[in-house]
Amino acid sequence: MDLKKPNNQRRSKGFPWLGAGLIVVVLAGIGLCFTAVPGKVKRGLREIYGPAAISSSMAEKDIYRQAEARIRIEMEAKQTQLLEELATLKNTLKENSKKESATNLGPAPAAAAGALGTVRDVRKLRSGIPFNTKVTVDRGGIASAERLDAASFTASYQLQLRLPRAARTLAELEKSNSNLGKILPGLPAMLEKAEVSPWFEKIYLAKVSRIRRDANLLNEILSKHNLYDCETILNLRSATNQRVFFLHAEMDVVSDGSDGDRLPTMPAEIVNSTHYQPFTSYGWKKQGSVENPMIAGWQGRIKLAEEELAAASTKADRKTWLRGRIAYLKRGIADLKARSFLIAEYDPFIVIPVSIITSNDPLAPKVGDYAVVIHDEKVYPAIVGDGGPSFKVGEASLRMAQEVNPKSSPYSRPVSDLKVTYLVFPGSRESIRVPPDYEKWRQKCHELLQGMGGLGEGYQLHQWEDRLPKPPPPVPAETVIPVPPTSASPAPGVKPE
Repeated sequence: MDLKKPNNQRRSKGFPWLGAGLIVVVLAGIGLCFTAVPGKVKRGLREIYGPAAISSSMAEKDIYRQAEARIRIEMEAKQTQLLEELATLKNTLKENSKKESATNLGPAPAAAAGALGTVRDVRKLRSGIPFNTKVTVDRGGIASAERLDAASFTASYQLQLRLPRAARTLAELEKSNSNLGKILPGLPAMLEKAEVSPWFEKIYLAKVSRIRRDANLLNEILSKHNLYDCETILNLRSATNQRVFFLHAEMDVVSDGSDGDRLPTMPAEIVNSTHYQPFTSYGWKKQGSVENPMIAGWQGRIKLAEEELAAASTKADRKTWLRGRIAYLKRGIADLKARSFLIAEYDPFIVIPVSIITSNDPLAPKVGDYAVVIHDEKVYPAIVGDGGPSFKVGEASLRMAQEVNPKSSPYSRPVSDLKVTYLVFPGSRESIRVPPDYEKWRQKCHELLQGMGGLGEGYQLHQWEDRLPKPPPPVPAETVIPVPPTSASPAPGVKPE
């Protein structure tokens, strides 16, 4: 409990303009930090890619483009939130100034005996971390002296977490899916010689690094759910020398991608969204002439940014940010005109951390590699279609997610528990990227599964249906039957009456 106010303490008159002004200054300073989006993008990309250099290949340009879009969306969302909070604060100050009045409270009751000591409170944060608070109150000197003493009013907290070990045995894996051994009869023999992938440790160290960085934000640190999202990552090799990147985790949803050739129109709320990403890491050279529908929305954002840039009231730091945003949007439009991408709502694919798919590890998957997803007793063919954050695993496209759980959406994950198996076949990707061919994907995944013993009796690969809207068939031209010319002469062989 808090200490009671002394008898002679009374509420000060008027509104505390000095304190409020300091709050505005501090928040405005924070706002300026958030407006430096280009710098944050660079730092974010360094975090995602780690020490590995980004090559100039088209494949890694696709990955870089998609990662940059994600980071920009995150930074811009924070900036918008900050501006809204500043506006709310200003409105509050105005309202309070109107209601300002001198109020004289009566004497507060004397402090209760035993008020000093320790107060404890245990509550659950939104991130799922039990948070133990402890407030200790001691007697000190006079206020003017305590104000100058840095040790008179301090706060500290300590986070404790345990890093998990990788599951290695069939018994451990079957705690999540009891059918795994029956679905993959060749798996037990492969597990005997399995090696834990170094990426298991690297991903968890990336999580810890992020938590250390964000520790002072409390509720904004990585949630407990997202900390423990990976059961294991193993490097497997079959008797036929088939390599398998074995990942066991949960499943979150991605809803990115666009392709004017296959989906020439998209809903207005997506086209005009500042959060929807039109790119995926898997992309190919545009084949048709229909413009990507997302271009219109990006052009509209450029127009708004240029209007704000030209306004006399726009401040210098905001103009710097707007110029960077316009340059980014123009680069994006050029990419959308030249390339096509997977569409998460229609194409079944999985997401692997960017730090893995851009590494030089020969046992690690790359964009385009064939993959198989197992949940309960269902087996789904797919490819590695996108790159995700380096501190998170277990993501799939909206199409895959809704097949696993029809209730899933961009805002609702299909599987929260660690019950999804992802098999990726390193080096299996095609040399030339082309639009999705679901039947070819199924056949290739079948062949790759055969290399590790095939599927168990009664199990088969899911057959994806192409749900993309098809253009209406062309209307056939109306057949015109020629009418013979009329003549006064009788037809041949007919006698006149």
